[in-house]
Amino acid sequence: MILAQWRARRANRTLIDQLHGKIVAAARRPALYADLGVPDTFDGRFEMVALHVGLVMRRLTMLSGIGGELAQELADSVFRHFDVALREIGVGDITVPKRLKRMAEAFYGRNKAYEEGLDEPGSDRLAAALARNVYGKGDVALAPMAPVLARFVRSCAAALDRTPLETFAAGEVEFPEPDAALAKSGARNG
Repeated sequence: MILAQWRARRANRTLIDQLHGKIVAAARRPALYADLGVPDTFDGRFEMVALHVGLVMRRLTMLSGIGGELAQELADSVFRHFDVALREIGVGDITVPKRLKRMAEAFYGRNKAYEEGLDEPGSDRLAAALARNVYGKGDVALAPMAPVLARFVRSCAAALDRTPLETFAAGEVEFPEPDAALAKSGARNG
């Protein structure tokens, strides 16, 4: 019995690690930084990982069955990786928990704002939240790529909304390419 529980937890951990890897790979796509103007900094990468993880968690919590459990395990995994990343950049042992607490508040606050923006398709609420959090601008007018990023986020949410639980349970997740949002905006260079 104990061995069966251990194997189940280990299988879950492998699944979550696989999902986490795919999400991080999507959040690190060069087009997000080069074409959509997301700052290629520790904070900018945090923003993209938080955004992508939040979109997957949003979908998982909509699904019945083990979706909510997977969402929580994914969040736990993300913060374990944030802990490692902070230590790798030299943040001291005493400071790491404080930084993680601030990151958790930012993570959940941002994803609440993004979800509210997604729930209002006709408003610019999502673009405003992205302008504030990703680009550090208090106004969408000061962050011209925020509406393009919002279009990309909406396309990601729509693609994930079509993704069944079985796909996630297989450790798979796919996001649209940022290029489509750029093409629709006419903002593509070259």
